[in-house]
Amino acid sequence: MLSDRAGKIKPSPTLAIDSKAKSMKASGVDVISFGLGEPDFDTPEHIKEAAAKAMKDGFTKYTAVGGIDPLKDAIIDKLKNDNGLSYKREEIIVSTGAKHSLYNVAQALYGQGDEVIIPSPYWVSYPDQVLLNDAVPVFVKTYEADSFMVRPEALEEKITGKTKALILNSPSNPTGMVYDRKALEKIAELALRYNFYIVSDEIYEKLIYGDASHISIASLGGEVKRKTIVINGLSKSHAMTGWRIGYAAGPAHIVKAMTNIQSQSTSNPTSISQKAAVEALRGPQDFVGTMRTEFDKRRRYLVEELNKIQGITCIMPEGAFYVFPNTSGLYGKKFGDRKISSSADLALYLLDEAKVAVVHGSAFGDDNYVRLSYATSLDDIKRGVVRIKEALGKLTP
Repeated sequence: MLSDRAGKIKPSPTLAIDSKAKSMKASGVDVISFGLGEPDFDTPEHIKEAAAKAMKDGFTKYTAVGGIDPLKDAIIDKLKNDNGLSYKREEIIVSTGAKHSLYNVAQALYGQGDEVIIPSPYWVSYPDQVLLNDAVPVFVKTYEADSFMVRPEALEEKITGKTKALILNSPSNPTGMVYDRKALEKIAELALRYNFYIVSDEIYEKLIYGDASHISIASLGGEVKRKTIVINGLSKSHAMTGWRIGYAAGPAHIVKAMTNIQSQSTSNPTSISQKAAVEALRGPQDFVGTMRTEFDKRRRYLVEELNKIQGITCIMPEGAFYVFPNTSGLYGKKFGDRKISSSADLALYLLDEAKVAVVHGSAFGDDNYVRLSYATSLDDIKRGVVRIKEALGKLTP
């Protein structure tokens, strides 16, 4: 019999959609996937060369559990130069991807009966990681009219004596929106007044467009920094999803606990990937700008085209590589005997009828939306939009 813990969670919906799309592709079906959040760019050559050198040099053994010092130092410099944050080595831990970093935080901080506030829409793994550690996810709804930034009064209403932490994600997956300084200051004030931690997931910080800018909430002052654990990594910024390198920065006692936990689970991140990560952080950064420029082009095209479809409205995201269109105007429509009553119905209809994969918004906590990733070629985006328009055009009231 499985543990109660195993029964609390479900597989990642984004990975499930991607798996079904890949299965259809393997059977010869031409599926266009807007599902998985993975850059379609290759890892830059200079990073791959650093990994190759590490292998040739025999850097293929165990390392320190929390990461090698050269990588910690590169992360420290990055946080100082990009975010205005000052950390020491004992305040940094390198893990097997940012998701692993988040899970280490959950293991170190959350316990039986603790409440963890999660603004909704949210990344799919946040609630399950809370549940896996016997804590309670508490959702606070955000609204498109507020650019999906949490309202301070709504957040305060959810705070209790059991509140342990708030998970903050900016730029956001799935909405692509970015918290501004004013909103962050209000959140920081509440965290200090009610004494809870902020887990700040900043994995998309390098992918910001237009006039938006990324501000780490930990940079707002020494007090809030001591209550914040910053999560970041190289998967999105340097097209290194498969290399599995993420990191956390925070108070030394929390990082020490995370390191002890990691020592009994995965041990160190891959030695070769760590050497590659040093080069990613220390080496040329022009690739990041090139990728961001291309994502921006796709972002603007996709939003413009989606807003031309009757029944869909879509705000312009400020970061990451997702759009989160409101599709509730399509609910209640039919295709033959098939009725579209939810985001899951719509996602399945588009996969079956249009051979286009999107992720249903209910997976992120809001059934009025679906998520499309534009981390795919502009040609595929154009073909996909045509298919979506054709499939939705077949729906009747």
